[in-house]
Amino acid sequence: GGPDELPEGADIYELLEVLERTRIDCEREGRYDEAEVANARLEQLRDHEENRRREELHSQQLSERLGVEEAHMKELQEFNEMWDRKVEEFQRHAENLQATLEARHDAEHQAYMEKLRAETEPRTPRWSKDLLNLRKIQERLAKMKKYAEAGKTKGQADALEEQEHAMWSAKREAKIATCEELFLNKQRLEMGGLLKRIQSGREEQKHAKKVELERLLQRYHNVKTQLNSQQAIIRKRAEKFPVMAAVPSPRAPLQKGPSPPVSARA
Repeated sequence: GGPDELPEGADIYELLEVLERTRIDCEREGRYDEAEVANARLEQLRDHEENRRREELHSQQLSERLGVEEAHMKELQEFNEMWDRKVEEFQRHAENLQATLEARHDAEHQAYMEKLRAETEPRTPRWSKDLLNLRKIQERLAKMKKYAEAGKTKGQADALEEQEHAMWSAKREAKIATCEELFLNKQRLEMGGLLKRIQSGREEQKHAKKVELERLLQRYHNVKTQLNSQQAIIRKRAEKFPVMAAVPSPRAPLQKGPSPPVSARA
């Protein structure tokens, strides 16, 4: 096939080979001016090809490093999005647990207070002997139609009843308040236990994220280190084997004898 069908770069090596043969032929035949021109052109093409290869390698390796960086940034973004969703789901679940417990506590507290109001002893006041005696005297005086004395006794009895009722009510309310406080304290302990478990779960989640992130970053570091090492080897190899190393030495003729003139191969 023609030069257009050759892979990229093949034509330059072919030209370098032709120039090298020309230089050798000219040198051997004593045509030093032509050998000088061929050598200068050869050096120019070598330098040009070296620069092209160097730039191509630099561009290729830069593209590889950028590819690693882009893949890492994408992985990091996906990692953060995933953990944002996990944290949000955990928070929603925690809030739901807390709200459910609060609602249950409110209902249980209300039911317990109704029970306390109905059942706490003594449910009614226990009147003193003095008050009961005053009521008996009041009734006796009224039956005897001693209304003035009965009224006076009733006033004393009412005052004492009010005092005893207040004392009964205060003691009963204090008893109810103590029972309520014990009940509420039990509920507070239950809520505290839930909040502690939620916080523990949150800390575990943070630790899991930290460990996973460290693994991700370590993988990225390993890939980057390996790529840098591979690229360094390739660069050293490229420096060790310059363009002319890739150009084969002029092939020896199959039969012994003088090389054909340059014009015969032109």
